[in-house]
Amino acid sequence: MELHGTQILDTFAEAFDMRYVRLIITAHDDYWLQAAVREFTGYSSSVIACDAETGVEAYLDPAQTPDGRCGVSVLVFGFSTKALSKAVPNRTGQCVMTCPTTAVFDGLDGEEDKIALGKHIRYFGDGFQKSKKIFDRRYWRIPVMDGEFLVEDRLGVGRGVAGGNIILQAVDLESALAAARRGTDAVAEIPGVIAPFPGGVARSGSKVGSIYKQLPASTADAYCPTIRGRTETALLEEANYALEIVIDGTGPGVVGGAMAAALHAATGEGVVAIGAGNYGGKLGKHQFALQELLSASTTP
Repeated sequence: MELHGTQILDTFAEAFDMRYVRLIITAHDDYWLQAAVREFTGYSSSVIACDAETGVEAYLDPAQTPDGRCGVSVLVFGFSTKALSKAVPNRTGQCVMTCPTTAVFDGLDGEEDKIALGKHIRYFGDGFQKSKKIFDRRYWRIPVMDGEFLVEDRLGVGRGVAGGNIILQAVDLESALAAARRGTDAVAEIPGVIAPFPGGVARSGSKVGSIYKQLPASTADAYCPTIRGRTETALLEEANYALEIVIDGTGPGVVGGAMAAALHAATGEGVVAIGAGNYGGKLGKHQFALQELLSASTTP
């Protein structure tokens, strides 16, 4: 299949079941909101080595937030509820409570599965913290030097999907970077998904295993242009650069939709082909066939 001069390879992306939470973070203005987001989402590209995969789902107008201030919806993915119960309070306490004017609310209130958030962080108040219940939702007011840090007691945990991906191959660096930007911009417009890697893009795509026993994953040598003569390459002859866009989402439908949007956006001049990473269907429960996604997509 070809789209806008780019070959869409007959392959599939393989993705995994994950657990996720949605935090609504608000602040006095955009400057402090951005400061909190940068800290919270740092070092969170892959659960291969990070405690969670995080990213901005959407920026919110004051009319969309619980306290009428500017805000952001942040998604956090982990392998288990237990993993999230450690990672999310740690990140919130260190990266959001420390940021002037912020507050944190639950964006998944309807979920039965919960993890504690304010329930843990409240101890920082050293006995001066106060609890308040509003419409069956409990909040904690923790005294800090600019007033109080308001944080929800517990967060709902949903069932999501992580690891949807596309791998683009381009003739030159400028074409590869431009295509990746177009693809991640398209993903950013889709509710319910994030692209957790830097700028939404991974240049260090990985494969399972390594010649070194202590490593669970290592470089995807099949896509590395500088060693194509020393390994079985997956690069087309004209391709000199490859980049990967990885997508996590609140369900398989939104991940597939975001992949389709990225496919449509990333094709074009200088992009030889777009494929995807998989493990032969042996590891991940969810498979997203690229050509089927395009056939089902109505994206222009």
